[in-house]
Amino acid sequence: MSNNNEQAAAATERKKKKQNPLINILFNIVVPVVILSKFSNDNYLGPKLGLVVALAFPLGYFLWEWRREHKANFISILGFVSVLLTGIIGVFEFPSELIAYKEASVPFIIGLAVLISMKTPYPLVKKLLYNEDLMNMELINSRLEENDNSKAVERMLVNASYMVAASFLVSTILNFSLAKYLIHSPSGTPEFAEEMARMTALSYPVIALPSTLVLVFALFYVYNRLSKLTGLEFEQLFNIDVEGGRKKAEEEKDKQE
Repeated sequence: MSNNNEQAAAATERKKKKQNPLINILFNIVVPVVILSKFSNDNYLGPKLGLVVALAFPLGYFLWEWRREHKANFISILGFVSVLLTGIIGVFEFPSELIAYKEASVPFIIGLAVLISMKTPYPLVKKLLYNEDLMNMELINSRLEENDNSKAVERMLVNASYMVAASFLVSTILNFSLAKYLIHSPSGTPEFAEEMARMTALSYPVIALPSTLVLVFALFYVYNRLSKLTGLEFEQLFNIDVEGGRKKAEEEKDKQE
């Protein structure tokens, strides 16, 4: 009973810590776009101060999340560095052509890290797709051992790693292409701020959607393959009514015996 209470408390704590995606989009996309496009001209903040204020929102959100979670993951750190580099290019009026390389570097580094992590005991794909925050790992591992499919799961994770790396490669190419197409004005000018706002606004439909489709395909592959290896159904794989999933699995096992 105490074990069940601890699991329920842990699940409740995870729910409390989950970030609201609308707040995420608001601070990282909407507010910076509005400031860059509407308030970065000489009548309001000016190009330099407007860029600094716009960048303060995603930076502030990152720091708030770090303080709330008491940790900063690899991807969050890259996001922080990306925003900082954008600010440096704009404020110090470095060549605007650097934006394209900066935009492409972040997903490229993440994709490269995914591939490199495959050679370590801590592959990043496990953090993204195969972790206890998403899945009922205790039940899954138990079934894998019963069916002697532990090695098959490792092969599955290798294939998934290549798929996830591919999604970041797609993002790298699209980031670079979009920045090259949109950013032409000298950094530190109102036109540069407007182009940055346009690029930020278009990054979701132009970049995030194709990359997300590749990532969704990887998710589908992992969960479909995992279902076959464990014999568990969708609701049993995930942390959705975990106790109900366990009870159903035990009932099925009893019937087989």
